[in-house]
Amino acid sequence: MADFLTYKDKPLVRCKDEIYYGDMSEKFVVKFTILSSKNMGDNQLPEKVKVQLMKSDIQLADKDRIIKETTKDSFYEALDVGFVWLERALKN
Repeated sequence: MADFLTYKDKPLVRCKDEIYYGDMSEKFVVKFTILSSKNMGDNQLPEKVKVQLMKSDIQLADKDRIIKETTKDSFYEALDVGFVWLERALKN
């Protein structure tokens, strides 16, 4: 497996304004979509982030893959929610 940034031993992979959290070989992953961001010096920080717990089966249509979704006011809040949702989903 390629070297990815990880959070709590699961990969975080970013493509533009989308960040995927989790291992695609497992049943579920979390998708974060950055809806808006704000400038902080030379950096942009995500301000509004949509969180979606999704089935990792790419054969399904996107709408059929989504299990849960919410919007949070920071990436930190979104990551916390996504982590809990993913851990619970993978236990069942």
